[in-house]
Amino acid sequence: MIDLYTWPTPNGHKVHIMLEETGLEYRVHPIDIGTGDQFKPDFMAISPNSKIPAMVDQKGPDGKPFALAESGAMLFYLASKTGKFLPNDLKKKWQVMQWVMFQMGHIGPMLGQAHHFLQYAPEKIEYAMNRYKNEANRLYGVVEARLKKAEWVGCDEYTIADMAIMPWLRAPERQGVNIDEYPNVKRWRDKIADRPAVQRGVAVLADRRRQTPGFSKEQAEVLFGATQYKKR
Repeated sequence: MIDLYTWPTPNGHKVHIMLEETGLEYRVHPIDIGTGDQFKPDFMAISPNSKIPAMVDQKGPDGKPFALAESGAMLFYLASKTGKFLPNDLKKKWQVMQWVMFQMGHIGPMLGQAHHFLQYAPEKIEYAMNRYKNEANRLYGVVEARLKKAEWVGCDEYTIADMAIMPWLRAPERQGVNIDEYPNVKRWRDKIADRPAVQRGVAVLADRRRQTPGFSKEQAEVLFGATQYKKR
């Protein structure tokens, strides 16, 4: 049994999808990042950086509970545990790792900034909005170029690289991106979205998602204000 501490965000969905695809048994513990659950000591004992998702595998590598944070590391761990969605062939394996690192180092951070400055920032800063919109389009272009010559991102089969990237590309309009300009990305994204396990994965905690756009003053302070910078 895996205890999963998560929230319905792109990084959360990456791991939800992997768990559904592998068929591993897991139970969900909601961590409401708008109310500050991520800063509670019990969660920080699992996730030192106060970020979701995190998990505890009750039967870890030595048969004992094993805690792990960072969604990319969690994907590699689950692939190793199950022998699924990460090829044994060394060339393919390193290609997949390359594209997961691309998601962790570029897609996630840059599109996260696009979300912030285009959707949530209290001030509309034209320089920042343009910078991250342009970077979002550049990154979609990188994925588009890859998918012009390949069915899947990492290698010639569906892997954790696809699971890592796809949840971040579900709402391109929020990133200043017109998906019709990236037809191969759209084809690939929609193909993944049609998978039953993916549909189950993105449905995890979907009922907790905000029904209104934006954040309350209190939520914004927790997510973007002094609360996150408090020493703990």
